[in-house]
Amino acid sequence: MAYTNGLDKPSDYFNTKLYTGTGSELAITGVGFQPDWVWTKSRSNTLNHNVYDSVRGVNKGLKPNTNDAEFDDAQSLKSFNSDGFTVGTDSHINTSSATFASWNWKANGAASSNTDGSITSSVSANTTSGFSIVSYTGTGSAATVGHGLSTAPKMVIVKNRGTTGEWITWHTGISNQAKLSLNTTDALYNPGTGLYWNSTSPTSSVFSIGTSGSLNANTNTYIAYCFADVQGYSKFGSYTGNGNVDGPFIYTGFKPAFVLVKATTVTNENWVILDNKRDTFNPQDSSLYPNLSNAEDADGADYFDFVSNGMKPRTTNGGSNRAIPYIYMAFAENPFVTSTGVPATAR
Repeated sequence: MAYTNGLDKPSDYFNTKLYTGTGSELAITGVGFQPDWVWTKSRSNTLNHNVYDSVRGVNKGLKPNTNDAEFDDAQSLKSFNSDGFTVGTDSHINTSSATFASWNWKANGAASSNTDGSITSSVSANTTSGFSIVSYTGTGSAATVGHGLSTAPKMVIVKNRGTTGEWITWHTGISNQAKLSLNTTDALYNPGTGLYWNSTSPTSSVFSIGTSGSLNANTNTYIAYCFADVQGYSKFGSYTGNGNVDGPFIYTGFKPAFVLVKATTVTNENWVILDNKRDTFNPQDSSLYPNLSNAEDADGADYFDFVSNGMKPRTTNGGSNRAIPYIYMAFAENPFVTSTGVPATAR
């Protein structure tokens, strides 16, 4: 069937775009919209992940697999364009003949001031797709930060821009006193206090931060990526694996286009990214790891089958299906049911 604009067409707000580097300035087209958050990773080479966003501005990158501070490189991401982005000659995003994946999200362009929290933030928020980019300056005291989504986020990722530090991650599948680190294999850490999130879950207007320097050192600048559930487009949930090739079915309400998954209670399992552009048929097993610079691993792990209304692990691999808890973030290829209530698989 033909999809109307909006969340019946998820690729208006999220899209994976694959490209091959040239070593010279290169315009990447075919994203389908002007992205506000671009995450790139070489598939063929051992190179760092890089993320760029429209709030911090072009050239300003961060590396999710490291704890490095923000870098400013005029030969990295040079512009956000109407149908993609342009990269310079930096080898981490444009090595000649290397293959790359880019994951692209649409927020709302230039940031606006947000005074919903006790800290004034700069926010680019897309309330339709449930995604916002938030910049703020820490105070050292427990505080709140406006996110602009008008609904409570299910996942928040925060990075200190100016100094080394973890990628502090909260997810609805863990306690509001706990955190995960996107740049490590660490299990969730729960100090039993308000150190990270002030023991408070996000609301429809703000997320809370405690006194940890990873989130809230006085005068330090931070960037946060906030995500909310949107029916037929995005889902943030948890499940418990069974250690069997016939894994548990995980209902998302759509056929996934992108999945990020992490075991939460053990220290030796990577974060795993899968998408429908690198694997165009089931099972999905071409993995990239946000906490590692490794090249793509097509190891036959058969992490998931992506099906019309969810996903199902087809492995005993610990990345997605040991008999332990996992959290996931998923974005849609097709909704199972469109906004008009019509099954998306109808012909």
